[in-house]
Parts: sequence; structure tokens; C-alpha cells
Amino acid sequence: MAVTTPKSATSKTPTAQTASAYRSEHQRDVINRLKRIEGQVRGLIDMVEKGRPCEDVAQQMSAARKAMDKAFYRMMACSVMEAVAVSDSEDATFREVERSTRILEKYA
Repeated sequence: MAVTTPKSATSKTPTAQTASAYRSEHQRDVINRLKRIEGQVRGLIDMVEKGRPCEDVAQQMSAARKAMDKAFYRMMACSVMEAVAVSDSEDATFREVERSTRILEKYA
């Protein structure tokens, strides 16, 4: 008689491993994006301190804001993909997608 191990009792299922690798890759991507944004913000401070024209500063602020939005959406996409990958059921997947939708509605 074979003994089966419930999914929740396994240390890492192939799906969980894939989700973990996906998360790690996207975590690096988001961190790199944030580091670039950090550089943009330091550049903005320098521009203001040097008295650069408002339109130049506004253009760079807009670029930093758009970069921040892209980092946010990238993070949220990773969250949704991970939730779908490790979900045990269609209902659980639906709940996780709904949770991510609420976060997007609240912060986007």
C-alpha cells in the first residue's frame, strides 16, 4: 500500500519551486528599478540645488514617477503570478487575484 503525502505537507512542490524562482527573479528586477529611481531622485535634488529650470525638473520628476509606477506594477504582477502558481484551488486563486485587485485599486 502506497503512502501519499498531502500537498501541504511536502517541503516544496515543483509549482512552489517555480513560484519561488519567479519571485526571486522579479525581486531582483524591482530592486534594480528602485536603485535606478534612487539615482534619479538624487539627480533631481542636484537639479533643484543648482537652480535648473522648473520645466527640466518637472520632466525628470515625471520620469521618476513613471519609473516608480512601473516598479509598483512589476511587483504586483509578481504577487499575482506567485499566488496563482501556489494556489490549491480555483477559489483560492480567485481570492488572491481579488486581493491583488484591491491593492491596485487602493494604491495605483
